[in-house]
Amino acid sequence: MTGFDSLLIEEQRKVRDALHQLEETRRQILYVIDDASRLVGSLTDGDVRRWILGGGDLDSGVGNVCNREPHSVSDGYSLAVLRHDMSTYKLHSLPVVNAQGTIVDVLFRERVFEEAERQAQKAPLAMPVVVMAGGKGTRLAPFTSVLPKPLIPVGEKTAIEVILDAFVAHGVDDFYLSVNYKSKLIQAYFEELDPPYRLSYVHEDQPLGTGGGLHALIGKFDGDLIVTNCDVIIKADYHDLVEHHRREDNDITMVVSLRHYDIPYGICDIVDNGQLCSMREKPHYNFLVNTGLYVLQASVLELIPENQFYHLTDLIDDVKTRGGRVGVYPISEKAWLDTGEWQQYCDTMAQLRS
Repeated sequence: MTGFDSLLIEEQRKVRDALHQLEETRRQILYVIDDASRLVGSLTDGDVRRWILGGGDLDSGVGNVCNREPHSVSDGYSLAVLRHDMSTYKLHSLPVVNAQGTIVDVLFRERVFEEAERQAQKAPLAMPVVVMAGGKGTRLAPFTSVLPKPLIPVGEKTAIEVILDAFVAHGVDDFYLSVNYKSKLIQAYFEELDPPYRLSYVHEDQPLGTGGGLHALIGKFDGDLIVTNCDVIIKADYHDLVEHHRREDNDITMVVSLRHYDIPYGICDIVDNGQLCSMREKPHYNFLVNTGLYVLQASVLELIPENQFYHLTDLIDDVKTRGGRVGVYPISEKAWLDTGEWQQYCDTMAQLRS
């Protein structure tokens, strides 16, 4: 087995399999091969995302989705050509193919360029992040009878710290917490923690849903902001998310996760008189599920009523009613960790330990 086998995928494999493999490798690209292990294409997470947004079937073969004109270099390449191709086409990896077209190696950018460029990072994501942290978290009782949901432990940190740290890693240092239930405990915790980022509070005098508290932020921002629930941990490239939001000129971009469900029974369709119309044996379904993380244009906050119970889904409906653009940004199911109810919380803890 070679060191790059995890980046290879046969062209007949399903798109769903490729999405999971992309998540596991963390290289954001796979190289598609035929039965003779010859290079036939490349597949990025962006290719898969465009396929999903275009209504493509997750059970389709990756050969139908991949780029059939992938970049590659021949065995015996020159370092100058390699560096030129990687710089020109902004490539993070390149497959090396022999005379038969078989991949014999995969070269990564960090092996090709000097240390300084290797450690170059993207510019900080200079935009505010608002965390909706005012709910009672009744699905996590009895823990939330004592602690507010944002302070529930996830590993060695609290849930809210894990969420904020993920944004800090992308250069965010301006956070707003919309709080209500046990808000003094949350403030006391962060005063003791003394984090290296700016943290402001939006106080809800009464529960206002997942979006009502945002009314208090009208006029405070220009451009875009990120809004997230306090019980979701999203493992995504936030730079790419924001770039997608702006490229699509969306008013709101919702991060959605793929979910696959198998029904272990035969499903019966009947007509009005009780006669069997059709039967599907153990069907499977694919859904795009709202994760609770959004990118918003600041101007849409003006649609939120004052001191009214109002969900972010209500804001989405209001934006669409006014002809605005609401798009989605798909991520894999493994990139979404939910701590909002007991089974999901236990699954998240198990995934973090693995």
